[in-house]
Amino acid sequence: MARIGYARVSTIDQDLETQWAKLKAEGCEIIRSEKVSGGSRDGRAELATVLDFLRPGDELIVTRLDRLGRDTRDVLNLIHECGQRGAFITVLDPHVSTRGEMGHIVLTVLGMVAQMERRFLKERQREGIDRAKSSGVYRGGKARFDHQHILELARTEMGVSEIAKAMKCSRMQVYRILKRSANGLA
Repeated sequence: MARIGYARVSTIDQDLETQWAKLKAEGCEIIRSEKVSGGSRDGRAELATVLDFLRPGDELIVTRLDRLGRDTRDVLNLIHECGQRGAFITVLDPHVSTRGEMGHIVLTVLGMVAQMERRFLKERQREGIDRAKSSGVYRGGKARFDHQHILELARTEMGVSEIAKAMKCSRMQVYRILKRSANGLA
């Protein structure tokens, strides 16, 4: 029986140290972590690795339920997949495990609360942006890439793949910036 920890934060500037420390203190021999949104399972390679690795009797441990996911259906699917493999999920805060039926019920309710919280957060964010726009304060999000530099590189007839590699971004991001420029929006 292995105790496998999974840690996740949503953005690259967030820190995984606290989760790692809690998982190590809980006796996790293996800890996998990633910096990716919990809104869906897309792009969560480390979580997929953990799920593939689980064997009967293993325990997947997370510090909080929202580290597994923010969508109730995703969390319930994860719980089901672990159960199908004969493995258990344990959440440290609040301490709940799928080893018993009551744990399944509690995790289902907590998953619903996490999803509701995410919806409320997005709603409050949208309201704040709308208020800022109406008062003329909103300037939009901070640009993650130097759009002017990307346009300059494009003018040198550098290819989109080369630009993306040089700017450490996706080709799709380069295409978006070039399209905005062509439409007079850059």
